[in-house]
Amino acid sequence: MFLFRKRPEMPTAAEALPGRETPLPTAERHFVNGNPLKGPYPEGTETIVLGLGCFWGAERRFWQLPEGVFVTAVGYAGGHTPNPTYEEVCTGLTGHNEVVLVAFDPAVLPLEAVLKTFFESHDPTQGMRQGNDVGTQYRSGIYTSGPDQEETARAVRQAYAGALKAQGFPDVTTEIRPLEEFYFAEAYHQQYLAKNPGGYCGLGGTGVSCPVGTGVAA
Repeated sequence: MFLFRKRPEMPTAAEALPGRETPLPTAERHFVNGNPLKGPYPEGTETIVLGLGCFWGAERRFWQLPEGVFVTAVGYAGGHTPNPTYEEVCTGLTGHNEVVLVAFDPAVLPLEAVLKTFFESHDPTQGMRQGNDVGTQYRSGIYTSGPDQEETARAVRQAYAGALKAQGFPDVTTEIRPLEEFYFAEAYHQQYLAKNPGGYCGLGGTGVSCPVGTGVAA
């Protein structure tokens, strides 16, 4: 996870790598639960895309939730390059973030609970990094599907920013924006830590609880 790094600055669309028209081949089914990675998903399922550092450990946080998650997948979002490879993302010249797609049942697992796991699983005040992982692909980000998700994400971010500020942390840097495109990562990245239990995981939270359920507006 430490190769191909450059300075942590977002490229412009003109500076970005050209990419390719053809999607990268990836796994068909989730290695842990066997559900289809790309769908079809059950009726009523919502999806949200989250960036919180190295996507190996980030994905595991969500497939380990006790109920409500149908499938998770890792990929790339928030940049310019179409269908990027992992190596291209790691140059910093695609603008993409390493992200996790979470397909969940909001009747069982509300979005606020998904976002609580998101915020408590990383430090959202670090800008273009998570711990020792430095680069544009490690930034904190929420990529939403629709205005209701965006409204909830902004409310939870504001609540958590207040909780962090009370504990002496700097401002939250989590970007929130509509999802333009999610590119599935290569097959070997999908559910990586289930296939490689001793693999690298650089995730670490702040130790501050996210105050979901204590006045956060949905």
